[in-house]
Amino acid sequence: MSEQALWTRARLGRGGPVLDLLTARFARHVYAPHAHEEFTVGVTVGGLEVIAYRGGHIRSGPGSIVVLEPGEMHTGGPAAPEGYAYQALYAASALLSDGTTGGLPHFREPVLNDPELAAALRRAHTELSACPDPLEAESRLPWLLSALARRHSTARPADDRMPGADRVALLVRDRLADELLAPPSLADLATDLGMSRYQLLRAFRTTMGVPPYAWLAQHRVTRARGLLEAGLRPAEVAVLVGFADQAHLTRWFRRVVGVTPAAYRNSVQDRR
Repeated sequence: MSEQALWTRARLGRGGPVLDLLTARFARHVYAPHAHEEFTVGVTVGGLEVIAYRGGHIRSGPGSIVVLEPGEMHTGGPAAPEGYAYQALYAASALLSDGTTGGLPHFREPVLNDPELAAALRRAHTELSACPDPLEAESRLPWLLSALARRHSTARPADDRMPGADRVALLVRDRLADELLAPPSLADLATDLGMSRYQLLRAFRTTMGVPPYAWLAQHRVTRARGLLEAGLRPAEVAVLVGFADQAHLTRWFRRVVGVTPAAYRNSVQDRR
């Protein structure tokens, strides 16, 4: 196994804080004892890792979620000759405590078995490492980190009931549509509405059936179809509807329409 460590950053909303993402694989490297100011949340994707933590040693294999708390000294290295691979993110405490009560989340068990959440964390990490769209990052990562704390920490889940969820969702939807090219951060929208970001996400997902970034992406695709039908090229259209680049437009266009923007443009031009 070749050794590799790739760092990327995802900004949580326009003008918001950044969150570091690490994709790594190691066969020989062993970390020196160190600690982080943030929570370390990782998913082992291959091999076996051993971590010195809280006076003992823990092991994680493929599909395991590892949560290391801020300020906890630890090391990490391969537990088998073939090495190991993992994806990790480094999250401020507030991202885990939103959606819970009872103070800072505490994880008695640092290695967690939650296949559904592990798969969701992996997908989000992979897609945001490739295209760190601020609204997408802010819609996905805080939601997943809140779910992690609510499911597995000592903190108590906050009350999920949201009076007026429909009204909140429609207000957020309209703001996103009106500010298509530079959508506001969810944190700012939540502040304007007098609620937490978790509450806003909960209201939107409950009412619309998808998180804010997914709704906006589909709205952009709808706008893109009209521009492609008018003869504009995909690269031009991506900029005009707010996608980061043509690749980002293509990813979402194929999800929603089933073909690439270029194929769609060619088909409608041929019909004409």
